[in-house]
Amino acid sequence: KALATAQPTTLDRMPGVVASLGVFDPLELGTKANTKTLQRYREAEVTHGRVAMLAVVGILVGEQAEGSSFLFDASIKGPAIAHLAQVPPPFWALLGFWIYCCEIERAKVAFVDPRDVPFDKPGQLRSEHVPGDIGFDPLKLAPKRADEYMEIQTKELQNGR
Repeated sequence: KALATAQPTTLDRMPGVVASLGVFDPLELGTKANTKTLQRYREAEVTHGRVAMLAVVGILVGEQAEGSSFLFDASIKGPAIAHLAQVPPPFWALLGFWIYCCEIERAKVAFVDPRDVPFDKPGQLRSEHVPGDIGFDPLKLAPKRADEYMEIQTKELQNGR
């Protein structure tokens, strides 16, 4: 991949650094990390940022669609924060299984097979993997040039934070 070879590996040059804010590392974990650990941290940050952005959208949509949705026979009522307790348990089982499947696929794309790494060095990213790039782009919106991809990834990280 052309994107992988162009990915910066130092904390101050990675996606997510904005001139006005500098490096966002409040616990200074990145300053103590080697390149491989930094890449794993970035993979986790991108993944958790995406989950957080989806959660915000879910809360906002839940507030607007309260009582009018085709889901669950429009029986979910009240403020969005109370909706979780009203959702039937089978939905949570299906959602959990779907998340499990997505995470397994992400692990296959991003991480080296655990059987192929030393016991004391688990969770190694593939050398050609770009943190956050899991190959899912059905609308073909991801930029092809490394500098454009880095800019988009910086915007995504800033929104996820």
